[in-house]
Amino acid sequence: MNVILKDDIKGLGYKNDIVAVKAGYGRNYLIPQGLAVIASSSNLKMAQENVRQASHKAEKLKSDAQAIAAKMGELTLEIPAKAGESGKIFGAVTTLQVAEALKEKGFDIDRRKISFNQDIKNLGDYTAEIDLHKDVKHEIAIKVVEG
Repeated sequence: MNVILKDDIKGLGYKNDIVAVKAGYGRNYLIPQGLAVIASSSNLKMAQENVRQASHKAEKLKSDAQAIAAKMGELTLEIPAKAGESGKIFGAVTTLQVAEALKEKGFDIDRRKISFNQDIKNLGDYTAEIDLHKDVKHEIAIKVVEG
């Protein structure tokens, strides 16, 4: 089943993308939640018109995202965590902690736009990917230190 997304959905696509999903997922979750509409010919025309009208605004959003990525540059965040003798931390570092550390540095990034390539459960160096725009992704270094 093809649907047109009305909002960005992590792991599926971005607003106004046409994606193929299983029929149950589309009918029982995406459409009732207002996240997508069926990709009929009239809805396709409407989505294309929305994309055409929003293209100028989208370019501005993309340039803003690129400016934020350039401003971040090679930023390294230090996140303090309580740890045992072996270097294993109590709990794990979450996207919320990374978002708060970014906010302290002057970047207001939503925690849902931050993802890790592995769980952070030990002291050490890690990387996180920030999805600033559908075409702009930026990686930052995270250093988990005893705190």
